[in-house]
Amino acid sequence: MRILAALVIAAVIAFGAARAGVFDLGGPALAAPSIGAPAPAIATTDSKGEAVDLTALAGKTVILEWTNDQCPYVQKHYKSGNIPHMQMDAATDGIVWISIISSAPGKQGHVTPEEVEALKRDRDSWPAHVVLDETGEIGRAYGAKTTPHMFVIDPAGALVYAGAIDDKRSTDVDDVPGATNYVRQALAEMKAGAPVSVAETTPYGCSVKYD
Repeated sequence: MRILAALVIAAVIAFGAARAGVFDLGGPALAAPSIGAPAPAIATTDSKGEAVDLTALAGKTVILEWTNDQCPYVQKHYKSGNIPHMQMDAATDGIVWISIISSAPGKQGHVTPEEVEALKRDRDSWPAHVVLDETGEIGRAYGAKTTPHMFVIDPAGALVYAGAIDDKRSTDVDDVPGATNYVRQALAEMKAGAPVSVAETTPYGCSVKYD
């Protein structure tokens, strides 16, 4: 009876964690930064060896996209052209798009700098930077749980959006046109000088492949 009771309690705890959006991804706990708070610092280099420093990007809107090219949820947004078009529009508006790959060596989605360039060509995707976060330090600082997982940082350096790219939690490319794109919505509201109406959502996709 004691064993049965313990199993029941464990199941209740697990169910509650799932309802709360808690993901067991291994390694240190993923504590997401608060909306409205300063975005966690990033000072590193990208896949081409160029400096990526949020401090130096003060005054610009920054989008962070956690990605894994082997994840079907990510593939949905690239095959449909959704993310490449978003990246193009961001560049036109002076927004800095940073794609971050937190897959550890040997894990799904881990790539070399050379493979990054091939992926960009194959997918016609040209973010401002691609950061290879092999240790997962940046991912854990942001509480990145899935690919994709999106963050928007305003020109003052505050986090104004965190969560899913849209409201269609599927791998079907046909769902993209009718989806509410939370990132585009946040950017449009910022451009209009309005507060971000939906500042936080639960991300969906493949778990980030930390150590």
